Amino acid sequence: MLYLVPTPIGNLDDMTYRAVQVLREVDLIACEDTRTSGVLLNHYDIDAATTAYHEHNEHDKTPRLIKRLRAGHDIALVTDAGSPGISDPGFYLTRACWENDIEVQALPGPTALIPALTASGLPSDRFVFEGFLPKKKGRQTRLDELASEPRTIVLYESPHRLLRTLDDLIEHFGADRLAAVARELTKKYEEIERGTLTEVRAYFAEYEKLRGECVVILHGAD
Repeated sequence: MLYLVPTPIGNLDDMTYRAVQVLREVDLIACEDTRTSGVLLNHYDIDAATTAYHEHNEHDKTPRLIKRLRAGHDIALVTDAGSPGISDPGFYLTRACWENDIEVQALPGPTALIPALTASGLPSDRFVFEGFLPKKKGRQTRLDELASEPRTIVLYESPHRLLRTLDDLIEHFGADRLAAVARELTKKYEEIERGTLTEVRAYFAEYEKLRGECVVILHGAD
């Protein structure tokens, strides 16, 4: 069986009892980065075999993991933070399991988009999750499409590209569109800044060096 095991997005205490138990019992843990996962595994005294599985090797590694799963081994898939498959490695292996009649169980647990959305104060009854915007090809087309989306929009962005993305959003959505940016969720310096796109952009422009992955939430079009 393949287990999709969410891992904390910052605070290690957000790990569930069931997730710890699964990681202790499986035959192998496939990690986006074995060094990052090693910190979590050491924290919970989990002594299990690990292997690297990420976007750069998933096409080569998947057949080997499928072979082990077909042989009756249990494997857990974890990413550096959050739920596997949500803007992180996971989809390719999960699809391969279904194609080979291998059972998949996804454990509930941490993900950045839900706490950012619910704490933003923007409508959360209907929303669309877009993950990371295209960096180059297709970026402008995607922004044009989203500008008229009536539901709340949730995006992921890295800290060093945040200001560029906010500039693009101002250009396509308008300076007065309500927005919120959450960063460092569950960590010591967690913060959520809310206001118009212009106000949010001005706030983060004051940082000499911005750290922490960001979640951008945008009010839908009127």
